[in-house]
Amino acid sequence: MAKKLMVLLAILLVCAAPGLAADPVLKLGWSGSGVGADLLKLAARSNVWRKHGLEVQPVYLSSGNLMAQTLSSGEIGLTGFDVTAMLALGVSGARDLRVISVLINRLEPFFVVQKSIATPADLKGKRVTISRFGSGSDIITRVALRYWKLDPDKDMAFLQSGNTPTRIAALVAGHVDAALVSSTQVQKVVETGCCRVLADLSELPIDYANYGVVVSGQLLKTQRENVKRFLQALTETIYIFKSKPDAAMAVLRESNSDPQVVRPLYDRLAKAMAEYPLPEPKGIQTALDFLPNPKARGIRAEEFMDTSLMEEIKKSGFIERLYGRK
Repeated sequence: MAKKLMVLLAILLVCAAPGLAADPVLKLGWSGSGVGADLLKLAARSNVWRKHGLEVQPVYLSSGNLMAQTLSSGEIGLTGFDVTAMLALGVSGARDLRVISVLINRLEPFFVVQKSIATPADLKGKRVTISRFGSGSDIITRVALRYWKLDPDKDMAFLQSGNTPTRIAALVAGHVDAALVSSTQVQKVVETGCCRVLADLSELPIDYANYGVVVSGQLLKTQRENVKRFLQALTETIYIFKSKPDAAMAVLRESNSDPQVVRPLYDRLAKAMAEYPLPEPKGIQTALDFLPNPKARGIRAEEFMDTSLMEEIKKSGFIERLYGRK
């Protein structure tokens, strides 16, 4: 009997030993291709999740709207990186969602059109493809069109085609006249000879919460420390992207084989990514103001923001230590 108790005690001690317990699991929904997909690859290859004591399970979903539905059902607790689709979900009723990080606070895609279109005014009467109504691609398209003094609801027809690869296929096949294309994919489209870049939307003077992380209120309450560790790991991944170009460009080359494209693309993204990816009210407000849901009118960005975790991370000196300033 004493021997059995000793064996049982030994087993319990081993299971309780530091470092042997399983890392907490966070399910991260994501959609599309481009910056978000590349960051997830870089994070996995750099082992940052495990370094920060987490197991992150990326769950691919075919659209921002589906990602929003999956978050609402509780099947995932975090989403990256379509902030707009999550805000649309929040306005529709899931008011406990919070934007906890914004990596790129500006418009990032290219507006690509058929070669016959020379100016924004030529878009009148044309077909513009988006993912889904209320999605990030929908809202960003509307923001750009409004900037060009066009009325998205009257001047052109919107077609729902699906995520980035599907929109690109529709554009290349000539089924549509215009579409947003991510910076990581635009060269491929132009090389087909079908189309031209009408505008680099990053050059427009508009704050916009483009790529970020949204968390359910329930997960934020029950696993606040794990969510904070997730943000630390994400912030470190941004650091790796910015400070280790060879590692970052190795990921970018997988979707852009032309070496003449990869370096300018890397420089563009490294410049756009914030060292301190704090949600900014102005960028979130732009997204809210362009949501088609009438319930979005009058809602302030602060209602869907939680900056406390990123502020704690900054206050701890974590970011300064990463960049060797402390």
